[in-house]
This record gives sequence, C-alpha cells and structure tokens, in this order.
Amino acid sequence: MFLICQNIYALRQVAGIFPGHPCPAPVPAFTQMKRIDPTLLIMANSGDARSQYRVGLAYAHGDGVEQDYSQAASWYLKAADQGMAPAQFELGLLFQSGQGVPQSDARAASWYRQAAEQGVGEAQLNLGLLYDKGQGVQQDYAQAASWYRKAALQGIAEAQFNLGLFYERGQGVPQDFSQAADLYRRAAEQGNSAAQFNLGLLYDNGQGVERDYAQAAVWYNKAADQGLARAQYNLGSMYSMGQGVPMSYADAFFWLDLAATNWNGARRVQAAKARDRLAARLTPSELAQAQERANKWLADHQE
Repeated sequence: MFLICQNIYALRQVAGIFPGHPCPAPVPAFTQMKRIDPTLLIMANSGDARSQYRVGLAYAHGDGVEQDYSQAASWYLKAADQGMAPAQFELGLLFQSGQGVPQSDARAASWYRQAAEQGVGEAQLNLGLLYDKGQGVQQDYAQAASWYRKAALQGIAEAQFNLGLFYERGQGVPQDFSQAADLYRRAAEQGNSAAQFNLGLLYDNGQGVERDYAQAAVWYNKAADQGLARAQYNLGSMYSMGQGVPMSYADAFFWLDLAATNWNGARRVQAAKARDRLAARLTPSELAQAQERANKWLADHQE
C-alpha cells in the first residue's frame, strides 16, 4: 500500500508548504485561493526551485488554479531537476500513478531513488516497495530490505512492519524473530494493525520473545479494535479457552462474530462455525447481549 496524504504531510511541512491539517476535507471551490500568488509565479518562472515546487502542488491540488496533473508534473520536474527532494518524490508518485504523465514504474523508481538518497523517508519506503514487488526495477529483496531499513530508522511504521516481515521470513535478510519482534513493536506502537497482530502472533508462539499469552491477547486486542478479522478470530479463540484472558464465552462469541462478518470466503465459514459452537454455551440473554454488542461495534466502526 502506498502513501496517503498523512504520510507526506511532514515532507511538505519541511518545505514550509500548506501548513495546517495534513488532509483537509474537500471544501467548495469558492473558499479556496482564487489564483496563485503572482509573486510566487514570478519566482517560479525565474527558476526558484521551492516556488516551482509550490506551483506544482497548487496544480496537483487545484489550489488557486484548475487541478491539472500535467501542469503539476511540469513544475515538479523543473524543481526536481534542480535537486529538490520533495519535488522528486512527488514526481515519482505521479509516474507511479500515471497522473499527468505516462505511467512508468521505472521512472517512478528513478525519481524515488533521487529523493531517497537525499533522505526522504517516504521515497525510501516506496523505492523499497518497488524492489519488493519487482516493479520498475528487478526484484531484489536485499535492496528492498536496505531501503525499508532507511525508512524504518526515520520512524515510518509501514517500513518498520515490512522490514519486520522480512526478518520473520528470512527474506532479503537472515531470519531473526527477535529483530522481527522489535520492528513489529515499533510499528505497532504507532497503531499499525498488521504489526500489532504479528507481534501478538510472536508472543502467542514464543518466537523472538518469551511466550506470553497475556501479551499476545493485548496486541490481538489492539488489532481487533481496528477491525482486523484475523486478530478478532485469534482473540475470540483465546477468550473461548481462557488463554491469556479470563475465559468468557460471551466475549469469545463477540469477537468471533465480528471475524465472521469481516472475513470472506472459507475463513468466514471457519469463524462462523466457531461462533455458532459457542452460541450453544450461552443463555438466550447472554447471546442477545453479545449479538447486540457486535452490532453496535459494527455500527460504530462503519466507514
């Protein structure tokens, strides 16, 4: 999964651009700037890289001008050619998505690399992803791990999770469950649900950490609260056995019901069967309360 606006906010803030909330809700056109600041355009046309980047952002977001990714790419290119890392990163995003330019993972990789070599964490992550998937570059897990590591050191949760996954699998790096647990923990503490689940699984299995069912339940719970079906299933199973948590068929039913709702295919059937077996252990009142609780959770977590 590639970056959303929150991930690149810090990058733009460093350049002193678009302060305030990183992802403002869409607003009517009349509330936006009516036109680009003429002084900004003069500076951009005179070759000032920072101004060229800002004009590119304006075209990309339709701020003061009609949204035009082709114009955004043109202005980003002017700034990128002068070595401005944020512009190189944004240009990479456009080439990867094919917005305003012909889609090209190879050109995206080239621009990400230039920004990554200047220390842009998001570019390091995206370049790692391209090496991971073999898109625009020859697939190379060692190179992917190297770029993930650079981004992970900058605190980017997705990079920490991806590098943790490499250590768990021994992919591009020697297998090391302890390193995987450490990286998962860093990402998990930032709210990454997949990392929370994987850390829970390591505690559950005693891999890289001492086996601790209570800790496994804690991390499963965090991921389950974010709607991760496999975490909901594992947490429900732990409640059904009293493993790491007090035994509670009602809580087990609740989490398994959510897993059955959120999963698809064979796994949904698996969760539903486990849930239905527990239903027989609940009184009608307990069952109704557990179902009501699950329905409320789903209603509260609808996007």
